[in-house]
This record gives sequence, C-alpha cells and structure tokens, in this order.
Amino acid sequence: MNSAHFHLVVNHLPIIFPIAGLIVLAIGIGFKTEMVKRTAYFLFTIGAVSAAMAMNSGEGAEEVVEELSGVSHRLIHEHEEKAESMAILSYLLGLASLLALWASWKGKSFSGLLSYAVLALSLVTIFLGKQTGTSGGEIRHTEIRTGASTDASLDLEEDHEEGEED
Repeated sequence: MNSAHFHLVVNHLPIIFPIAGLIVLAIGIGFKTEMVKRTAYFLFTIGAVSAAMAMNSGEGAEEVVEELSGVSHRLIHEHEEKAESMAILSYLLGLASLLALWASWKGKSFSGLLSYAVLALSLVTIFLGKQTGTSGGEIRHTEIRTGASTDASLDLEEDHEEGEED
C-alpha cells in the first residue's frame, strides 16, 4: 500500500466521525442521556485522531499523485489549504470533546453548556469537512468540478506550461 492508497483509506474518517458524533450528540442532548453524549465525545475524539492520520499521509499522497497526467497542482494546493483548516478544527473538536467527557464524568455544572459548544463546533467542522472532501475529490474526479470541461482544459494547460519551465 503506497502513501496515496493509505491517504484514500483514512481521509474519509475525519468527515464521517463528526457526522456520526453530531447525530449521537443530538440524541444525547435531546434525551438528556450522559452516556449517549459521552459516546459522541468519543466519536469526535476518534475523528481528531483520524484527521491527524489523514494530514500525515497527505504529503506522501501528493508526491504520488502530482506525477500523474491531468493532475492540477492548483487543485492539490487548494485541497491542502482546506485540509489544514479542517484538521485544526478537528483537533479543537477532539480537545473540546475530551473536556466535555471529563466534565460529564465528574458531574460538573458546566457539562451541559459544553455539550452545546461541542455541538456547534461539530457543525463547523462538518462544513469544512465537506469542503475539504470535495476539493480532494476534484483532484482526480473531473466530473465533480464546477465547470468540469473548462477547468480540466485549463488545468492541463497549466500543467503543460509548468512542465516547460522545469
């Protein structure tokens, strides 16, 4: 398994875990069940760990993919920028979840407030996850690009010009 393959295996997890965590947390808040909320916090924490794995494998994946024909360096850069922002939010969500888990476990008075803060942070993380996932998919899947035929021809021209400069 090369770096690109490993990245493809793990890069969906930082998107899926926050979605699952959001659903579980909303149920926990709705039914006022601490055990369900704690499960959501655990899911968010796993999401943060998986974001670290995706970030660590991204550079190796870039080295493999940038050598393929039809791959735009501009799209790779855009994906990398979005992934960095999403990873930071994933880490913050994981830390907030650990704090909320501790507060829930210890029966702290502010644990209810933390559950709403984690819920809000998860929504922002999911939004950035969607953007990051889409930008990553656009690197190899021209069919999901906005203005696919125009963008694909521009990207090929850009790559051809870059090849002449080297």
